[in-house]
Amino acid sequence: MVAQQQDEAVFLAAYDPRAFEPIAVTVDIVALTLRHGALHVLLVRRGGPPFEGCWALPGGFVRSGKESLDEAAARELAEETGLDAERGLGRVHLEQLGSYGRPGRDPRMHVVSIAYLAFAPDLPEARAGSDAAAAGWLPVVELGTTIRLLGQPDAEAERPQDQGRPAGAHGGGPGRRPDQSDRPGLTGLAFDHARILAEGLDRARSKIEYTPLATAFLGREFTITELREVYEAVWGRALHAGNFHRKVLSVPGFVESTGDTAIRSGSRGGPRARLYRAGDARLLHPALLRPDREESVR
Repeated sequence: MVAQQQDEAVFLAAYDPRAFEPIAVTVDIVALTLRHGALHVLLVRRGGPPFEGCWALPGGFVRSGKESLDEAAARELAEETGLDAERGLGRVHLEQLGSYGRPGRDPRMHVVSIAYLAFAPDLPEARAGSDAAAAGWLPVVELGTTIRLLGQPDAEAERPQDQGRPAGAHGGGPGRRPDQSDRPGLTGLAFDHARILAEGLDRARSKIEYTPLATAFLGREFTITELREVYEAVWGRALHAGNFHRKVLSVPGFVESTGDTAIRSGSRGGPRARLYRAGDARLLHPALLRPDREESVR
Protein backbone atom coordinates (compact mmCIF):
# COMPACT_ATOMS: atom_id res chain seq x y z
CA MET A 1 0.00 0.00 0.00
CA VAL A 2 2.83 2.41 0.89
CA ALA A 3 4.64 1.66 -2.37
CA GLN A 4 1.43 2.23 -4.31
CA GLN A 5 0.90 5.60 -2.63
CA GLN A 6 4.49 6.60 -3.41
CA ASP A 7 4.06 5.61 -7.07
CA GLU A 8 0.88 7.65 -7.28
CA ALA A 9 2.56 10.66 -5.67
CA VAL A 10 5.36 10.46 -8.24
CA PHE A 11 2.82 10.19 -11.07
CA LEU A 12 0.82 13.19 -9.87
CA ALA A 13 3.95 15.29 -9.39
CA ALA A 14 4.88 14.75 -13.03
CA TYR A 15 1.34 15.01 -14.39
CA ASP A 16 0.86 17.91 -16.82
CA PRO A 17 -2.81 18.76 -17.56
CA ARG A 18 -1.62 21.02 -20.38
CA ALA A 19 -0.93 17.86 -22.37
CA PHE A 20 -4.66 17.73 -23.11
CA GLU A 21 -6.90 20.12 -25.01
CA PRO A 22 -8.65 22.53 -22.60
CA ILE A 23 -12.33 22.05 -21.85
CA ALA A 24 -14.64 24.05 -19.59
CA VAL A 25 -17.76 23.15 -17.61
CA THR A 26 -20.78 25.39 -17.11
CA VAL A 27 -24.20 25.02 -15.53
CA ASP A 28 -27.41 26.29 -17.15
CA ILE A 29 -30.76 26.40 -15.37
CA VAL A 30 -34.31 25.98 -16.65
CA ALA A 31 -36.08 27.76 -13.79
CA LEU A 32 -39.88 27.58 -13.91
CA THR A 33 -42.56 29.18 -11.78
CA LEU A 34 -46.21 30.20 -12.03
CA ARG A 35 -46.99 33.90 -12.31
CA HIS A 36 -50.57 35.13 -12.77
CA GLY A 37 -51.65 31.58 -13.50
CA ALA A 38 -49.21 31.08 -16.38
CA LEU A 39 -45.97 29.10 -16.60
CA HIS A 40 -42.92 31.39 -16.77
CA VAL A 41 -39.23 30.70 -17.35
CA LEU A 42 -36.32 32.79 -16.11
CA LEU A 43 -34.19 34.27 -18.90
CA VAL A 44 -31.32 36.75 -18.91
CA ARG A 45 -30.17 39.08 -21.65
CA ARG A 46 -26.45 38.63 -22.19
CA GLY A 47 -24.44 41.73 -21.45
CA GLY A 48 -21.34 40.78 -23.43
CA PRO A 49 -20.09 38.48 -26.19
CA PRO A 50 -20.62 35.87 -27.35
CA PHE A 51 -24.30 36.35 -28.27
CA GLU A 52 -24.30 39.82 -26.77
CA GLY A 53 -27.86 41.12 -26.48
CA CYS A 54 -29.43 37.68 -26.90
CA TRP A 55 -31.64 36.08 -24.30
CA ALA A 56 -30.30 32.96 -22.59
CA LEU A 57 -30.89 30.65 -19.68
CA PRO A 58 -29.20 31.75 -16.45
CA GLY A 59 -25.94 29.99 -15.79
CA GLY A 60 -22.20 30.30 -15.72
CA PHE A 61 -18.86 28.59 -15.38
CA VAL A 62 -18.22 26.17 -12.53
CA ARG A 63 -15.56 27.53 -10.19
CA SER A 64 -12.82 24.96 -10.61
CA GLY A 65 -11.72 23.33 -7.37
CA LYS A 66 -14.15 25.43 -5.31
CA GLU A 67 -17.66 24.07 -5.85
CA SER A 68 -19.61 21.05 -7.01
CA LEU A 69 -22.06 21.11 -9.92
CA ASP A 70 -25.03 21.35 -7.56
CA GLU A 71 -23.38 24.19 -5.66
CA ALA A 72 -22.67 26.05 -8.90
CA ALA A 73 -26.29 25.69 -10.02
CA ALA A 74 -27.58 26.93 -6.66
CA ARG A 75 -25.19 29.89 -6.76
CA GLU A 76 -26.22 30.92 -10.26
CA LEU A 77 -29.91 30.61 -9.40
CA ALA A 78 -29.42 32.69 -6.26
CA GLU A 79 -27.63 35.42 -8.22
CA GLU A 80 -30.55 35.84 -10.62
CA THR A 81 -33.41 35.52 -8.11
CA GLY A 82 -32.00 36.98 -4.91
CA LEU A 83 -32.80 33.78 -3.06
CA ASP A 84 -30.32 32.12 -0.74
CA ALA A 85 -30.39 29.54 2.04
CA GLU A 86 -31.99 32.09 4.39
CA ARG A 87 -34.44 33.56 1.88
CA GLY A 88 -36.09 30.49 0.43
CA LEU A 89 -33.57 28.78 -1.85
CA GLY A 90 -34.15 25.58 0.09
CA ARG A 91 -37.76 25.38 -1.10
CA VAL A 92 -36.68 25.28 -4.76
CA HIS A 93 -36.79 21.86 -6.40
CA LEU A 94 -33.47 21.53 -8.25
CA GLU A 95 -32.44 18.47 -10.26
CA GLN A 96 -30.03 17.69 -13.06
CA LEU A 97 -31.68 17.73 -16.48
CA GLY A 98 -28.89 16.57 -18.79
CA SER A 99 -25.45 17.28 -20.23
CA TYR A 100 -24.72 19.14 -23.46
CA GLY A 101 -21.27 18.97 -24.96
CA ARG A 102 -21.48 19.19 -28.73
CA PRO A 103 -18.29 20.78 -30.09
CA GLY A 104 -19.06 24.26 -31.37
CA ARG A 105 -22.02 24.91 -29.11
CA ASP A 106 -19.95 27.71 -27.58
CA PRO A 107 -17.69 29.70 -29.94
CA ARG A 108 -15.11 30.44 -27.21
CA MET A 109 -13.90 26.89 -26.65
CA HIS A 110 -15.21 23.40 -26.03
CA VAL A 111 -17.70 23.94 -23.21
CA VAL A 112 -19.76 21.19 -21.62
CA SER A 113 -22.91 22.39 -19.90
CA ILE A 114 -24.70 20.51 -17.14
CA ALA A 115 -28.30 21.70 -17.28
CA TYR A 116 -30.60 21.82 -14.26
CA LEU A 117 -34.37 22.00 -13.89
CA ALA A 118 -35.70 24.16 -11.06
CA PHE A 119 -39.17 25.13 -9.97
CA ALA A 120 -40.81 26.63 -6.92
CA PRO A 121 -43.81 28.77 -5.98
CA ASP A 122 -43.83 32.56 -5.91
CA LEU A 123 -40.25 33.09 -7.02
CA PRO A 124 -39.30 36.78 -6.71
CA GLU A 125 -38.71 39.25 -9.50
CA ALA A 126 -35.59 38.43 -11.45
CA ARG A 127 -32.50 40.55 -11.12
CA ALA A 128 -29.63 40.66 -13.58
CA GLY A 129 -26.32 39.24 -12.39
CA SER A 130 -23.00 40.94 -12.92
CA ASP A 131 -22.60 39.60 -16.47
CA ALA A 132 -26.19 40.16 -17.66
CA ALA A 133 -27.82 43.25 -19.14
CA ALA A 134 -31.31 42.29 -17.97
CA ALA A 135 -33.27 39.40 -16.49
CA GLY A 136 -36.94 38.54 -16.38
CA TRP A 137 -39.62 35.92 -16.09
CA LEU A 138 -41.13 35.34 -19.53
CA PRO A 139 -44.32 33.38 -20.31
CA VAL A 140 -43.47 30.01 -21.83
CA VAL A 141 -46.40 30.34 -24.25
CA GLU A 142 -44.64 33.30 -25.89
CA LEU A 143 -41.59 31.15 -26.59
CA GLY A 144 -43.49 28.41 -28.40
CA THR A 145 -42.18 29.24 -31.87
CA THR A 146 -38.57 29.42 -30.74
CA ILE A 147 -38.82 26.15 -28.84
CA ARG A 148 -40.39 24.30 -31.76
CA LEU A 149 -37.92 25.60 -34.35
CA LEU A 150 -34.70 25.49 -32.33
CA GLY A 151 -35.42 22.75 -29.80
CA GLN A 152 -34.25 19.94 -32.06
CA PRO A 153 -31.09 17.89 -31.39
CA ASP A 154 -29.29 19.24 -34.47
CA ALA A 155 -30.42 22.86 -34.09
CA GLU A 156 -28.39 25.77 -32.80
CA ALA A 157 -28.80 29.49 -32.40
CA GLU A 158 -27.06 31.91 -34.71
CA ARG A 159 -23.35 32.25 -34.12
CA PRO A 160 -22.04 35.75 -33.33
CA GLN A 161 -20.40 36.08 -36.74
CA ASP A 162 -23.80 35.39 -38.33
CA GLN A 163 -25.25 38.36 -36.43
CA GLY A 164 -23.07 40.96 -38.16
CA ARG A 165 -20.27 40.94 -35.59
CA PRO A 166 -16.70 39.56 -35.92
CA ALA A 167 -16.06 36.65 -33.63
CA GLY A 168 -12.46 37.10 -32.50
CA ALA A 169 -10.45 34.59 -30.51
CA HIS A 170 -13.13 34.26 -27.81
CA GLY A 171 -16.20 34.68 -29.95
CA GLY A 172 -16.45 38.41 -29.29
CA GLY A 173 -14.62 41.49 -30.40
CA PRO A 174 -15.82 44.95 -31.34
CA GLY A 175 -18.84 45.38 -33.54
CA ARG A 176 -22.37 46.67 -33.58
CA ARG A 177 -24.91 45.47 -31.05
CA PRO A 178 -27.45 43.24 -32.80
CA ASP A 179 -30.91 44.71 -33.25
CA GLN A 180 -32.73 42.33 -30.90
CA SER A 181 -36.39 42.31 -29.91
CA ASP A 182 -37.26 42.51 -26.24
CA ARG A 183 -38.94 39.12 -26.66
CA PRO A 184 -36.67 36.14 -27.36
CA GLY A 185 -39.37 34.24 -29.24
CA LEU A 186 -38.64 36.43 -32.27
CA THR A 187 -34.90 35.92 -32.44
CA GLY A 188 -34.01 32.66 -30.70
CA LEU A 189 -31.98 31.96 -27.62
CA ALA A 190 -28.20 32.00 -27.26
CA PHE A 191 -26.04 28.88 -27.64
CA ASP A 192 -28.22 25.72 -27.70
CA HIS A 193 -30.47 27.02 -24.94
CA ALA A 194 -33.64 26.60 -27.01
CA ARG A 195 -32.99 22.86 -27.06
CA ILE A 196 -32.19 22.80 -23.34
CA LEU A 197 -35.37 24.75 -22.56
CA ALA A 198 -37.47 22.45 -24.74
CA GLU A 199 -36.10 19.37 -23.00
CA GLY A 200 -36.56 20.99 -19.59
CA LEU A 201 -40.21 21.70 -20.32
CA ASP A 202 -40.72 18.15 -21.54
CA ARG A 203 -39.12 16.82 -18.35
CA ALA A 204 -41.38 18.99 -16.17
CA ARG A 205 -44.51 17.96 -18.08
CA SER A 206 -43.61 14.30 -17.81
CA LYS A 207 -42.54 14.32 -14.15
CA ILE A 208 -45.82 15.73 -12.86
CA GLU A 209 -47.55 12.80 -14.52
CA TYR A 210 -45.92 10.18 -12.33
CA THR A 211 -44.50 12.12 -9.36
CA PRO A 212 -46.09 14.62 -6.93
CA LEU A 213 -43.70 17.40 -7.97
CA ALA A 214 -46.59 19.60 -9.14
CA THR A 215 -47.00 20.45 -5.46
CA ALA A 216 -43.54 22.11 -5.59
CA PHE A 217 -45.18 24.95 -7.54
CA LEU A 218 -47.50 25.62 -4.60
CA GLY A 219 -47.24 26.76 -1.01
CA ARG A 220 -47.36 24.41 1.94
CA GLU A 221 -51.18 24.36 1.83
CA PHE A 222 -53.32 24.50 -1.29
CA THR A 223 -56.70 23.61 -2.74
CA ILE A 224 -57.36 20.97 -5.39
CA THR A 225 -58.33 23.81 -7.72
CA GLU A 226 -54.92 25.43 -7.26
CA LEU A 227 -53.24 22.07 -7.92
CA ARG A 228 -55.31 21.66 -11.09
CA GLU A 229 -54.23 25.11 -12.25
CA VAL A 230 -50.60 23.98 -11.96
CA TYR A 231 -51.27 21.00 -14.22
CA GLU A 232 -53.15 23.17 -16.70
CA ALA A 233 -50.33 25.73 -16.82
CA VAL A 234 -47.52 23.18 -17.20
CA TRP A 235 -49.37 20.94 -19.66
CA GLY A 236 -51.05 23.78 -21.54
CA ARG A 237 -54.34 21.89 -21.42
CA ALA A 238 -57.69 22.62 -19.80
CA LEU A 239 -58.74 19.82 -17.45
CA HIS A 240 -62.18 18.73 -16.29
CA ALA A 241 -62.45 19.93 -12.70
CA GLY A 242 -64.52 17.05 -11.38
CA ASN A 243 -62.45 14.33 -13.03
CA PHE A 244 -59.21 15.89 -11.84
CA HIS A 245 -60.48 16.16 -8.25
CA ARG A 246 -61.50 12.50 -8.29
CA LYS A 247 -58.18 11.33 -9.77
CA VAL A 248 -56.05 13.27 -7.30
CA LEU A 249 -57.87 11.93 -4.26
CA SER A 250 -57.72 8.37 -5.64
CA VAL A 251 -53.89 8.35 -5.73
CA PRO A 252 -52.54 7.07 -2.39
CA GLY A 253 -50.19 9.54 -0.69
CA PHE A 254 -50.48 12.26 -3.33
CA VAL A 255 -52.14 14.83 -1.06
CA GLU A 256 -53.53 14.79 2.45
CA SER A 257 -56.16 16.99 4.03
CA THR A 258 -55.09 19.60 6.56
CA GLY A 259 -58.55 19.64 8.09
CA ASP A 260 -58.89 23.35 7.31
CA THR A 261 -60.61 25.30 4.57
CA ALA A 262 -59.58 28.25 2.44
CA ILE A 263 -60.23 31.70 3.85
CA ARG A 264 -62.39 32.67 0.88
CA SER A 265 -64.98 30.72 -1.05
CA GLY A 266 -64.65 30.10 -4.76
CA SER A 267 -65.53 32.59 -7.47
CA ARG A 268 -68.99 31.05 -7.76
CA GLY A 269 -69.68 31.22 -4.05
CA GLY A 270 -70.65 28.14 -2.09
CA PRO A 271 -68.69 26.44 0.67
CA ARG A 272 -65.03 27.20 1.13
CA ALA A 273 -62.62 24.74 -0.49
CA ARG A 274 -60.73 22.25 1.62
CA LEU A 275 -57.00 22.71 2.09
CA TYR A 276 -54.45 19.99 1.37
CA ARG A 277 -50.71 19.50 1.72
CA ALA A 278 -48.29 17.26 -0.17
CA GLY A 279 -48.45 13.65 0.96
CA ASP A 280 -45.61 11.18 1.42
CA ALA A 281 -45.83 9.50 -1.98
CA ARG A 282 -42.75 9.60 -4.19
CA LEU A 283 -44.46 8.13 -7.24
CA LEU A 284 -48.06 8.47 -8.35
CA HIS A 285 -49.87 5.21 -8.92
CA PRO A 286 -51.96 5.40 -10.97
CA ALA A 287 -50.22 8.20 -12.84
CA LEU A 288 -52.05 11.36 -13.93
CA LEU A 289 -51.66 11.18 -17.69
CA ARG A 290 -51.87 14.19 -19.94
CA PRO A 291 -55.09 14.30 -21.97
CA ASP A 292 -53.27 13.54 -25.25
CA ARG A 293 -51.52 10.56 -23.64
CA GLU A 294 -54.77 9.27 -22.17
CA GLU A 295 -56.21 9.18 -25.68
CA SER A 296 -53.14 7.36 -27.06
CA VAL A 297 -53.39 4.48 -24.56
CA ARG A 298 -57.09 3.83 -25.00
